[in-house]
Amino acid sequence: MVEVIRMSTSKLYVPEASSRPGRKPDFSKLNIPDAGATRKPALDCSAQNSQDVATGLVRVMDDRGNAVGDWAPSLSFEDQRKALRHMMHVRTYDERMFKMQRQGQLSFYVKCTGEEAVAVAQAMALQPGDMLFPSYRQQGLLFVRGRAIIDMMCHCISNSRDSCKGRQMPVFYTWKEGNFFTISGNLATQFSQAVGWAMAAAYKGENNIAASWVGDGSTAESDVHNAMVFASTYKAPVLLNIVNNQWAISTPQSVASAGTTFALRGFGYNIPGVRVDGNDALAVYAVTQWAAQRARQGYGPTVIELYTYRVASHSTSDDPDAYRDRSEAKSWPLGDPIQRLKNHLILNKQWSHAQHQTLQQELDASINRDWKEAIGFGSLEEGPHWPATTVFEDVFKHMPSYLRRQREQLMKNN
Repeated sequence: MVEVIRMSTSKLYVPEASSRPGRKPDFSKLNIPDAGATRKPALDCSAQNSQDVATGLVRVMDDRGNAVGDWAPSLSFEDQRKALRHMMHVRTYDERMFKMQRQGQLSFYVKCTGEEAVAVAQAMALQPGDMLFPSYRQQGLLFVRGRAIIDMMCHCISNSRDSCKGRQMPVFYTWKEGNFFTISGNLATQFSQAVGWAMAAAYKGENNIAASWVGDGSTAESDVHNAMVFASTYKAPVLLNIVNNQWAISTPQSVASAGTTFALRGFGYNIPGVRVDGNDALAVYAVTQWAAQRARQGYGPTVIELYTYRVASHSTSDDPDAYRDRSEAKSWPLGDPIQRLKNHLILNKQWSHAQHQTLQQELDASINRDWKEAIGFGSLEEGPHWPATTVFEDVFKHMPSYLRRQREQLMKNN
């Protein structure tokens, strides 16, 4: 008698999204601990001793708006109001620039709606001398460091006041004086660059640290692996921030997460990781401050996963209704970062609905004035723009003879 052995066939697993068009959003599987429940490790904690923090979620503000737990920062109410203003300012700026793009006044734009607390709170927890290596949704860093809004607008328009001389895409800002490294369209390159800068700063005995940001989808890039290897090996004073906003363009974060948290990525490289509620400005500030202190005291890098939600489209070239349900943003259980900080301040009698409305009106008027002034330096269609001959500049310290000949030829033809 011949025994028949039946072999089971393997099946390909396809990660699920939180919703698809026409399918009700489902966030029921999210593990959201109570505010104040996640412990705060010592600054010198090892990667092994941070696993629970990397898989949990640091939250400071509870559902009523109280700041609770060991992570609650000693941030004055004055600074909290500044954080609220910066976040409202960023959102007002985003809304205006998005409308201008739709009217053909600029070619491209990226909003950070719902993620304002990430950049604003982190920038406030860092020092002015710290070097920032951002991705394209951290415009709040520039607001906190005092970049002129008009200069940001002129860059997006690519007019005669564009600091990038028309050579960069809109929203790919750069600001040398503000220690803000230029944004790159080649995603995740800034992670390795930040580690290299941090290593150099440590080698020179400086106290400044570096911070960099990538999205959840970008963690699949090899640059992230390279950055973590070098950061771990040399204990580079760097903050490696992964902004998990649930969607990498049309791909859900479940595709890149490999069934675990992004903060836990650091464990394999012997780097402590922390997962934080990215819509809780106080929690983001506290975690960033903690990681920055670790770096300055020689304990090396930290991987921070900022758990948030991208409310708007990926960019003005994207239609999110094509890959997720329209109601998903309203279903996000961690709320809106501006509303949450507003509620916290009102609960503590440090803010009011009337003050909030007045500030919004002031910011609306301010952005309108800035736009009118920015347009005075040239529009996208009519210019003036930077002369074509400037393409030869800022490449070599001493311009080679063949480039001088090409520039002269261009000038003759024009």
